[in-house]
Amino acid sequence: MNGERIVVGMSGGVDSSVAALLLKRQGYDVIGVFMKNWDEKDENGVCTSAEDWGDVQAVCEIIGIPYYAVNFQREYQERVFAHFLAEYRRGRTPNPDVLCNREIKFKAFLDFAMKLGAGRMATGHFVRAEARQGHPVLLRGADANKDQSYFLYMLGEAQLARAVFPVGGMTKAQVRAIAREAGLPVSGKKDSTGVCFIGERNFRRFLQAYLPLRAGEMQTEDGRAVGQHIGLAYYTLGQRKGLGIGGGGDGRGWYVVEKDLVRNVLVVAQGEDSPRLFTRYALASEATWIAGRPPAPEGDMFRCTAKYRYRQPDQPVTARVVGDRLCLLSDDPQRAVTPGQSVVLYRDDVCLGGAVVDETGHAPPRGWPDD
Repeated sequence: MNGERIVVGMSGGVDSSVAALLLKRQGYDVIGVFMKNWDEKDENGVCTSAEDWGDVQAVCEIIGIPYYAVNFQREYQERVFAHFLAEYRRGRTPNPDVLCNREIKFKAFLDFAMKLGAGRMATGHFVRAEARQGHPVLLRGADANKDQSYFLYMLGEAQLARAVFPVGGMTKAQVRAIAREAGLPVSGKKDSTGVCFIGERNFRRFLQAYLPLRAGEMQTEDGRAVGQHIGLAYYTLGQRKGLGIGGGGDGRGWYVVEKDLVRNVLVVAQGEDSPRLFTRYALASEATWIAGRPPAPEGDMFRCTAKYRYRQPDQPVTARVVGDRLCLLSDDPQRAVTPGQSVVLYRDDVCLGGAVVDETGHAPPRGWPDD
């Protein structure tokens, strides 16, 4: 028997439940901990966190491990949700799950796990971590359809050295099969989708409770009014649904191509292939690197692949780092690269790190170094 204590962050879902089960079978001293980060009922009046906590308790009883619940609502409000709202006020589209992983799961929760006497913590993320040349590296999950390395790019070597990802080398089907074989009640539980604190609720209705509406015009690129928007924060680049523009023009669908905060104007264009939707250059900030440093000296160019959004296939890019800024030139035009979203860099299966998109354009962004 191994005997090392590992604390598992349990969400009430099948992935973290099987992670705890596998570690228990391997002889570790496993403790399950449920993180309560948000406390609000959904549109049906159901508190989903209470349901998830009930599932955690049921699973831990079957596995035969102790379990606790820990409240990180204050930390979540201060470190994640406040940033989420601030970004939307700026007209940007943030990714709170990335920040939640860095600030809550791999900081507040990791600290809590160490206080419980754990040597390491574990989660149900579909990623892998291994040591190469004496340094931990973050690898994509074996299941390409479930890989979650995009959301963990802000981690560093110190956090990875204390992390275990028991299901990262499996497919989702294998995880569910193990849960069924073990009689876990969450074996068929639906995966959570969307932003964690919004869940299945209407996003626009949720946001209206925190951000006041400031309506304005929708205009074409040449300044012709074609409709009204309810507030720039409620739209994102490339969006088609929910614009409420009835036909007109050449008959093709309308898409958001720009948010003009100065004039409070939502700029739209027709056609999913509108040139305004495509860019090759991007300037990102707040760059972080798994290894603690970029893969090339500051100012030098390097080649890698990038994901400008989670489900996107890898895109070949040339990158250059200047301070905490990341300048990117994509080989191919990229559609609807959105300020506030994360761009994550890879070499093969290794996640290098990433940054937050600030600007995009057809010409080099401000700050792009001269050759």
